[in-house]
Amino acid sequence: MTDRDYMSRAKQLALKAKGDTSPNPLVGAVIVKGREVIAEGWHHRCGCDHAEIIALKKAGRRAEGAKMYVTLEPCYHYGRTPPCVDRVIASGIKEVIIGTKDPNPLTNGKSMAKLRRAGIKVKVGILQQDLKAINEPFFKYAIGNMPFIAVKSAQSLDGKIATAAGQSKWITSNAARQYARKVRDEFDAILVGINTVLKDDPRLNGSRKTKHLKKIILDSSLRIPLKARLFARTAPSDVFVATTAKAPRGKKAILQKKGATVIVCPQRKGRLDLRWLFKELAGLKITSILIEGGAHVIGNALQERLVDKAYIYMAPIILGDQNALSSVVGIGTSDINRAVRLKRMVLRQIKGDIFLEGYLK
Repeated sequence: MTDRDYMSRAKQLALKAKGDTSPNPLVGAVIVKGREVIAEGWHHRCGCDHAEIIALKKAGRRAEGAKMYVTLEPCYHYGRTPPCVDRVIASGIKEVIIGTKDPNPLTNGKSMAKLRRAGIKVKVGILQQDLKAINEPFFKYAIGNMPFIAVKSAQSLDGKIATAAGQSKWITSNAARQYARKVRDEFDAILVGINTVLKDDPRLNGSRKTKHLKKIILDSSLRIPLKARLFARTAPSDVFVATTAKAPRGKKAILQKKGATVIVCPQRKGRLDLRWLFKELAGLKITSILIEGGAHVIGNALQERLVDKAYIYMAPIILGDQNALSSVVGIGTSDINRAVRLKRMVLRQIKGDIFLEGYLK
């Protein structure tokens, strides 16, 4: 077993809590003595013990003289729990191998320096890129105080999400739709525009009953029905309605009494200012948002260069009608060289559908 092998195991442990730790990162830890793994741990959810502490509790006195492999630099500051770095030092661990530095300015390299001052050998950078990738939302949030933003569309091969007559159920297969619901579980929140709510009345739930997705609705005039299905199986406090100053005060008061959060946003180019809204949501510790529609909402987010990642599900059909609704509307690209482009793309099949995920340049 090499350092990479042990760190790979720590990564596997971290991923057991995928979608459950926000605003904290995914972290896994493995304690090794000689060639024996004597304890493992991973962070389960915000407020619970961190991975290092769980592993140290399992190891007990056997931790003295052992090595610890941890996917992210141990925390340096007091939060909901005390600093992990102090517990690591007190345990008698002789060497700490760290996957990647913690980008949080409260820690960022400070724990590594403290460990070295305590005479503990420190190595950093094992599987670094892989470990940054599993914590994309945390890294963006910690460095820039902005949520990680992804967009999702389910469309025909020619980029249509409905026929000219408005029929949209179902373009993609049941298997693709089930996969898309699982992807939702990886995010803190799902965002749609009011037209999607009025037309489809979606529930906007994830695949797991234990996943409490926050639901964000862009609704400049507060047209949202009080009996919309998105309120079902959801705590009212997990519903956020972004609106404008022109919205009826009475409807705003009713929504607030229901328990929903109403955010009055400034406007930009006649639309809700998404950049302002996302900053506001970051302040509420929402670190990742999946935008699922509609076409104008996705277009606005792309035009404002706010999107980090795209999930595109394509059915093997061609509608071939220019009046059919496209999956993205409103960017208005006139120069092909300035078109929105994806990079680091991964393409796979889900039953008979094509699934593409990629990052925005």
